[in-house]
Amino acid sequence: MKTALTIAGSDCSGGAGIQADIKTMMANGVFAMSAVTALTAQNTTGVAGILEVTAGFLKEQLDCIFNDIRPDAVKIGMVSSGELIRAIAEKLKEYHAVHIVVDPVMVATSGAKLISDDAIDILKEELLGIADILTPNILEAEVLAEMPIRTEEDMIKAAEKIGRYYHCAVLLKGGHQLNDANDLLYREATYRWFYGKRISNPNTHGTGCTLSSAIASNLAKGFPMDISVERAKSYISGALGAMLDLGAGSGPMDHAFAITGEYVKEAEKYR
Repeated sequence: MKTALTIAGSDCSGGAGIQADIKTMMANGVFAMSAVTALTAQNTTGVAGILEVTAGFLKEQLDCIFNDIRPDAVKIGMVSSGELIRAIAEKLKEYHAVHIVVDPVMVATSGAKLISDDAIDILKEELLGIADILTPNILEAEVLAEMPIRTEEDMIKAAEKIGRYYHCAVLLKGGHQLNDANDLLYREATYRWFYGKRISNPNTHGTGCTLSSAIASNLAKGFPMDISVERAKSYISGALGAMLDLGAGSGPMDHAFAITGEYVKEAEKYR
């Protein structure tokens, strides 16, 4: 069995963060491992508290993983402090990690910055350059490319600018009223549009985590980059299309929509 590692924060409500990553990786046929960057107290309505781990403890987690069950791919989610970003970059370089997928979580859908300017600078300097693929949304791509993105042509220019600068593939996710559900993959001086069907589902908590983890899972299994993105897009469409409805706010997707068999049957005959 191939293996994948998520380096991200914990979402106690299960819709995003390492919980979404592990569910996604399992549903996509790889063995999932996690290095936790922070504990969060949150649910579908918002975040109540965050407790970060120390850089030293994060390094210990990564040492234990790489020295025993080496990951075939690594997904990195939200990391809010520069010290933790440096710790991750140091260890991934030390262990020559492969198939690194970075979801550069910096800007909320509302436009609010989620990490400090200093941490963004360290993210750019230390981590993005070792990624195989970055998966920014429109607002995050504007920060990385240092340009406004208003049109499809802007998306192409921004993705190319980011990809050339960091020497990696870029999946620029549509949204924010621009190409919603349509994503652009730039790699090796070429680009490809992935056209998705707009699914009318308000429960989208954890979509970014899920997409990047699905890409990492498929890279771990040996699929090429464009096929990994295609398969990940198909998976997330299925998870959204299952129309799971939990919680009072923007709820989670059904990561297990395609899992069938004896061990998911409900106990109908015992009712």
